[in-house]
Amino acid sequence: MSVRLNRAYLEDYVSASEYEELKESVKKAHNELNSATARGGDFLGWLRLPDNYDKHEFDRIKAAAKRIRETSDVLVVIGIGGSYLGARAVIELLGSQYFNELSPLKIYYAGNSISPDSLNKVLQLCEGKRLSVNVVSKSGTTLEPALAFRAFKALMEKQYGKEQAAERIYVTTDKSKGALKNLSDMEGYESFIIPDDVGGRYSVLTPVGLLPIAAAGFDIDTLMAGAKNAMERFDDADIDKNDCYAYAASRYILANKGKLIELCGCFEPAFYMFAEWYKQLFAESEGKEGKGIFPSSLIYSTDLHSLGQYVQEGKRILFETVVRFLEPASDLALQADGDDFDGLNYIASKPVSFINRQASDGVLLAHSEGGVPNIMIEVSKIDEFNTGELIYFFMKACAVSGALSGINPFDQPGVESYKLNMFALLDKPGFEAAGKELRKKLK
Repeated sequence: MSVRLNRAYLEDYVSASEYEELKESVKKAHNELNSATARGGDFLGWLRLPDNYDKHEFDRIKAAAKRIRETSDVLVVIGIGGSYLGARAVIELLGSQYFNELSPLKIYYAGNSISPDSLNKVLQLCEGKRLSVNVVSKSGTTLEPALAFRAFKALMEKQYGKEQAAERIYVTTDKSKGALKNLSDMEGYESFIIPDDVGGRYSVLTPVGLLPIAAAGFDIDTLMAGAKNAMERFDDADIDKNDCYAYAASRYILANKGKLIELCGCFEPAFYMFAEWYKQLFAESEGKEGKGIFPSSLIYSTDLHSLGQYVQEGKRILFETVVRFLEPASDLALQADGDDFDGLNYIASKPVSFINRQASDGVLLAHSEGGVPNIMIEVSKIDEFNTGELIYFFMKACAVSGALSGINPFDQPGVESYKLNMFALLDKPGFEAAGKELRKKLK
């Protein structure tokens, strides 16, 4: 099995009887998902997506990705939240955090902040380069990506002219409505569809994530095959036979014992952006109605030399979910040194992967014995198939976690609060009166 749950370091924190008590609740969540009667049931398109995705559009994605690689030095992905996190997570997990240094096609990301300096830096990186842009937005009016797209549209039309620029702009948006859809139709941009029944943080296996991932040179057929394998493996209502549901149940049990912060850890730096995707997935899905586990992340052994002190001896409000890849993507061994100047000759004959594994084992023991429960998710190796399976594993676990907590894991009402205030303070038409009231509150 490529993705499996290892509960060896949970035994002191979660009992078999506690899993038994949740069996019916998990079964109920499973049945509601499969019958589309769960809260937020209009957004369950991701559940069977690995099997019933649009094959024609999938072929268009691969053709567009090939064209981008052949005609471009740089691809800029413009989007925020789920509109870029999933793609970046997969690209950097499969290609490492050094993807741009190792790949002939550089992929930069814009539209995920309102920082003028950040946007200017990306614009500067693109000057004089053969450039393509993939703008991802359901509406086309979300401020951060809309602002960035205006800047890049102007740059490309200046560099290529309006007609040629249109051939290098790829739009991922609503199938029939919205400002970006209207612009795409008017300008003749090639467009791909964000399904109506898939929310942003669940959208990595739709064109939202697939076009950038394919443009990066990765095999999206195998990625989808891994997700389909997970879809089939984790479709058993019995918690004893379903590692995905056992993970969701473990989180729920630990939260009820006061473990309200989940640290998603990994001993591979390439996992950094995947952990960022995980954080959005669980935070937006569960953090509502005064409920939810706060998701955070650590990359080991780097963070052992900073946050590791708190994990080991700080407040006992934490638990860890450690993703362990059993086979390294590559390996090396140290050479013995005659002087043994650093005292490392005792491990000179051992591969670094072995050293990393021993460090991992040591950390799991230290943390679990120090009062931090550890859930281990073991993955065979870093490749497209396993990544697809891991994506689906987390998405389904998140949906079931939300159901166990009694919330809708597919909406994000709290995200709108800052937007309303921002629009008011910017005097967006229709928000002028609210802006006046807000300015009275500013200190």
